[in-house]
Amino acid sequence: MKFIDEAKIYVKAGDGGNGVASFRREKYIPLGGPDGGDGGRGGSIYMLADRNINTLVDYRYTRKFLAPRGENGRGADCYGAAGGDITLRVPVGAVVYDASSGVQLADLPRDGMRVLLARGGKGGLGNLHFKSSTNRAPRKCTPGEAGEEFDLRLELKVLADVGLLGLPNAGKSTFIRAVSAAKPKVADYPFTTLHPNLGVVRVDENRSFVIADVPGLIAGAADGAGLGIRFLKHLQRTRALLHLVDLAPFDLEADPVKDALAIVRELEKYDPMLAARPRWLLLNKLDLIPEDERAGRIDAFLSAYRAASGFDGPCFPIAAISGEGCREITCKLMEMLENLSTAEDAVIPEK
Repeated sequence: MKFIDEAKIYVKAGDGGNGVASFRREKYIPLGGPDGGDGGRGGSIYMLADRNINTLVDYRYTRKFLAPRGENGRGADCYGAAGGDITLRVPVGAVVYDASSGVQLADLPRDGMRVLLARGGKGGLGNLHFKSSTNRAPRKCTPGEAGEEFDLRLELKVLADVGLLGLPNAGKSTFIRAVSAAKPKVADYPFTTLHPNLGVVRVDENRSFVIADVPGLIAGAADGAGLGIRFLKHLQRTRALLHLVDLAPFDLEADPVKDALAIVRELEKYDPMLAARPRWLLLNKLDLIPEDERAGRIDAFLSAYRAASGFDGPCFPIAAISGEGCREITCKLMEMLENLSTAEDAVIPEK
């Protein structure tokens, strides 16, 4: 199924039914009073997060959603039926914005969350409501209220514990293949990843976390270059980042230090809070470096990178294609995520 993470839709809740002015007319019952019923409530439109859905593709082709209006009231104290509600199912992690103002209206980060998008209009009042001791034959009734309507923009932010960063061909897809059952496309040319991929990393029977691979970033991404900037939003819900660096690029003139710094700069431009998240360095493609040169290559990179960026986080040399060093990283990531959960629980105030 094609991965769609943005869509624009129009929603219109149902109008309320009109109230009616009616009088009781039955044989042998003189001076029958008012008996006009109320109109029914218009149908409302809700949105529900469903873990069985993973894309917004349904809303790319069906863009208009109209809830039914309420029925008009009738005589003999008959009220109109309410219009049926509509529930739009979206993937967990969907965010709803007002298309015109850009204001966030709803966020659905958990399965089963349900929010009201557009409220149906109230039904109008029949003349039954206007009778009194001084007005025994009211002919007044009111129309139903209009239902709410909005132009909305839907955006999907995938839910993952760990996100992968790096240039195209840094080895992100190979790494996620090595540590999970996910099978993203891998090839010897840039931009093989065209949409986010999620993989579940199982450390042991009862311990696991989710990792997300997004299309590679390039210099100038924050200004619209390349593909990765379109998908950085998917990393905003992650709790930690893995920055993969190609330590043995095919282009002999490429500088891994400059490339790594460029990724950090683009991250800071896009979202400083995301750039401040816990980040680990993975120095990939050790298998392409002679064993007697590995230590020197790693030391030279770390020395230059730390001096230029001030980075003081963990760094792990790996060969994702063979799985070398990957198991150690997943175990350490699991420990870090568990520690983060413990710290977050500790700061929650008691009720």
